[in-house]
Amino acid sequence: MTRERPQVEYFFSFISLWSYVGSLVFQDIVRRHDLQVVYKPIDLMAIFAAGGGKPVRQRPLQRQAYRLVEMERWKAIRGIPLVTWPKFYPADPSLGHRLLLAAIEEGSDVSAFVHAGLKAVWADELNIEDPNTLIELADRSGLDGGRLLARAADPELIACEARLSTEAVDRRLFGAPFYFYRGEPFWGQDRLDLLERAIASGRPPILPPAGI
Repeated sequence: MTRERPQVEYFFSFISLWSYVGSLVFQDIVRRHDLQVVYKPIDLMAIFAAGGGKPVRQRPLQRQAYRLVEMERWKAIRGIPLVTWPKFYPADPSLGHRLLLAAIEEGSDVSAFVHAGLKAVWADELNIEDPNTLIELADRSGLDGGRLLARAADPELIACEARLSTEAVDRRLFGAPFYFYRGEPFWGQDRLDLLERAIASGRPPILPPAGI
């Protein structure tokens, strides 16, 4: 009998700092546990608005300062390049998200492109809004960037992008990344250890109360 692969839903945005910080670690967990990942790019600003959060520059100065401390800590822990204030942040990731959705629809392996999009913003200081940048990132990730970009204007992909953000709001997300395993939510890349323990242990999922 063929073993059913465990599935993780991955809500993220190309402009999500913490999605980038945890990206390679998450990919390693995916490989080691042979996970099936359902990639769900979302409008992070809309999620902040719905969940009571604020863009970085609108947060209290105390929180902005502590965020910089955390960035330096995790940069060292993960051993990754990381720019504190990227040149093109916050950019609009919508076009890149739709290019990604087009690749997913075609059944392509998009793991390399997802990481490339995150790294483009937070380490390489590339403009994720620029079509030529997206083509190059996709091509380097083993995809046909030009063809996928041409598909990104498809009304069905635009609708799919909107549905994913609506789904995120309906499921009470308030930031990114969010990982769901068997319905159990894990918020933030610093919960990846807990996600892996849940997968490895086979324990029943811990679900949020329905009425709250």
